Amino acid sequence: MANLVLKDVSKLYPSGALALCNVNLEFSDREFVAVVGGEKSGKSTLLRVIAGLEEPTSGQIMIGGKDYTGTPPKFRDVAMIFRNDTLSPNLTVYDNLAFGLRARKSPEILVDKRVRAAAGILGLEDVLTRKPKTLTAAQRQRVALGRAIAREPKLYLFDDPIAGLDENLKAQMRSLIMNLQARMEGTFIYATKNVAEAFAMASRVAVLREGVVQQVDTPANLYDYPANTHVALLVGSPEINFIDVTLEEEEGALYAVRGSFKWRLGQNIAQRLQSAEEYAGTGKKVVLGVRPEDVKVGDGCEAAVAYTQSEGGRLYAECTLAGGLSLTALMPVDIQKGAAVKLNVDGSRVYLFDAETRLSILGRDGGYVQTGRRDAEVLPLAAAEEEALKASLKPVEEPKGKRRK
Repeated sequence: MANLVLKDVSKLYPSGALALCNVNLEFSDREFVAVVGGEKSGKSTLLRVIAGLEEPTSGQIMIGGKDYTGTPPKFRDVAMIFRNDTLSPNLTVYDNLAFGLRARKSPEILVDKRVRAAAGILGLEDVLTRKPKTLTAAQRQRVALGRAIAREPKLYLFDDPIAGLDENLKAQMRSLIMNLQARMEGTFIYATKNVAEAFAMASRVAVLREGVVQQVDTPANLYDYPANTHVALLVGSPEINFIDVTLEEEEGALYAVRGSFKWRLGQNIAQRLQSAEEYAGTGKKVVLGVRPEDVKVGDGCEAAVAYTQSEGGRLYAECTLAGGLSLTALMPVDIQKGAAVKLNVDGSRVYLFDAETRLSILGRDGGYVQTGRRDAEVLPLAAAEEEALKASLKPVEEPKGKRRK
């Protein structure tokens, strides 16, 4: 079994730099999970801690029900594939593929069998006698993958392995990795800052920000039910629009109000609003989120097109409204800078967040697909609580002269 459990894992360097903060994650046997986040989110450190390349400051790492915290990498049945290939330049492709097996003193008959099987899966049979410098970037990355699968480990850790490839090669490698996961009897954990890549490959996605887990769920649930503003901003392209508003009730309808602007919200949103008495009619600030594809030309607010951009076969425009408010909106036709338009916000497709905590104030409805996973039910901390938790962690100095065995 290659199930993996991280319990309260933190990583704080002696310098005081925080990489991971109280991480609790569960990965099932043979599951494909992506870990996404921007720079310094902690995703690479998370993989290194799982692999044993770094020790956590606190917490436990359980693999197959056994505690591997503090266990050296060579005793963990884990393979890690890095962003930049780590092939030995003086070894042939065959010997690079065999490296991990030989390091574990595997019989040469088994080494040859595993190496040739991996080469067959990855289409490397014709380059086994060549050195890495004679290979293409895609071939080198295939060799790095092959070195991992030749060992047939329980856990495969991918640290943004295709980030440096062009788009065509990325697509090929994504398909290859997904096919590998389908045929190998291991658990795949794939770290990337490319959200679209994560959504296309993984059955579940964990979102990290500055070492703190923000939300873990399916791609569809993350998109439709973001737990806070960070997840809503990270998931989706172009980025979501955020507008500071207050909520008002009139004749049984709920409205988002910003100065002279007033948007009627859908009945589905009103029904999902938690603690309505805390927000509706109180003047308490709320952040309204609306995705660009849900802001369209129609009967609504007057705006001027500031600039346009094409993405995913669609045309979007950043539009300026009165009072300096800007919205990115979906345009049905080619439109020129400076053109006057009227924008309609789909009030049934908005998100609402508390302006102070940055947490969603909308409950889940029947559209949410239950996964039965405990971490999907864990809510992120409010912004101030998260900062307080990070500030409470103290670096632990390693004793002088300590060497890892």
